[in-house]
Amino acid sequence: MDITQDLVVDEVKIKKAIQSEIPLIITTFTLPHEVEIHVEQVIISFLIQIDQENLRNYIPYCVRELMNNAKKANTKRVYFLEKGLDIANPNDYDKGMTHFKENTLSNIDHYLQIQKDKGLYIKFSLRMKNNTIFIEVRNNVEITKSEFIRIYDKFARARQYTDLQEALSLVLDDSEGAGLGLVILILMLKRMGIDENSLDIVKTRKETISRLKIPLEKTRVENFSALSSAIVENINALPQFPENILKVQNLIDDPDSDIEDIAHHISRDPALTADLLKIVNSAHYTLHKKVDDITEAVKIVGIQGIKNLLISYGTQKILGEETKDKKILWRHCYKTAFYAYTLAKNFRKNRNPMNDAYVGAILHDMGKIIFSSVHPDLLNKISSFCSKKGLPASIFENLSAGMNHAEIGALIAEKWNFPENLVNSIRYHHNPSSAPEEYRELVYIVYLANMLCELEAGNVSFDQFESAVLNHFGIASKDKIENLLEKFSNEFQEENSK
Repeated sequence: MDITQDLVVDEVKIKKAIQSEIPLIITTFTLPHEVEIHVEQVIISFLIQIDQENLRNYIPYCVRELMNNAKKANTKRVYFLEKGLDIANPNDYDKGMTHFKENTLSNIDHYLQIQKDKGLYIKFSLRMKNNTIFIEVRNNVEITKSEFIRIYDKFARARQYTDLQEALSLVLDDSEGAGLGLVILILMLKRMGIDENSLDIVKTRKETISRLKIPLEKTRVENFSALSSAIVENINALPQFPENILKVQNLIDDPDSDIEDIAHHISRDPALTADLLKIVNSAHYTLHKKVDDITEAVKIVGIQGIKNLLISYGTQKILGEETKDKKILWRHCYKTAFYAYTLAKNFRKNRNPMNDAYVGAILHDMGKIIFSSVHPDLLNKISSFCSKKGLPASIFENLSAGMNHAEIGALIAEKWNFPENLVNSIRYHHNPSSAPEEYRELVYIVYLANMLCELEAGNVSFDQFESAVLNHFGIASKDKIENLLEKFSNEFQEENSK
């Protein structure tokens, strides 16, 4: 969809993208001035929300330069095609570029319309992940070898300059728009204290991709990480797991105990017993008859399943569901868990990943739930910590609304001695590609289930899904993801109507 259809800066969507560490995507075919302005407004809103407004004079310029370079590359393709010239041929290239600028500027609407008709896009992506801003500008034409060399030659020359005046006096390549824009971009990066190697141009058979990586200031990163740890250290209001659950966990770990002992202790807790029987009699196990016997239920679920049930049940008992906000969060977690289990069942036939996927998804937003239930004294401690470290109040406000909640949830899970696979499914459910290899399968499932729920709620679009995860599940198109969501949604409604 061309962004010119909707130029409203959606601050709620921007905030959710920051909190979830998913990319904001803007696609245009002609890049008119109003779209440039819109992109700049989105970037500024993004920077304000991550307390990096000091970069507002730098990043919008860099993005504008990269997007206009992409637009120019698209225009070149249609211009050369119309003139019957081969852009990859050096002689044709020199001939075409002789009057390219004057010819296209005098009839720009004509060439932009051709670009749009041919589906030549400029796609801008903005994302914060692991305390680093990632920017991408893509256009769907392949850069030629000579263009690639010319760009990197400009990068090399730009490194020689220390200020704009020096650059203006030395840059003389008129045929390619003087190349001054890229030189200024490199100077901008230097002013931000960022190595120019943070900018990279990648060519594929279908696209040219400009990537810009902006790590946030070191003190900012350290303080943010320290803030996460301080929060966990100060959550003394959160008790340990209930004694009856710990007793069952100990029985499971005791080689001398048997199924009957485990079942007997579970049966002492009516709510835990009800949850176990509900799971066994759900569509997950497709049994021919209803199970009422707790020992039989334990046998069906298995030891790993019981371990996961205890973790899920214990967490929900501790965090509770008494407020409206928490009920909404838990509802999202339940749906995510159902989708995760269904994903595992459809794509992975082993029973353990199914059980792990369900409980991993149930707990993925623990960090958010914890923030909705913290006591006033904890809020005061965190506020005091921010003040001592010189952090703006808005950092805490963003944090308490969910920013970095995955790390907070993972740290709490570690404090409660959760298994490593569940800790990692919580920590990386917004950054699946960063997960350790041995846990990536589970993380991918939880990530995709969560994104399906967010897509269903209208909070994300297909463009914002991680391509590595989609490829892992063999999902190649928007239609396929929508069909999958429709199927899962119908199954969830059917399950909850019983």
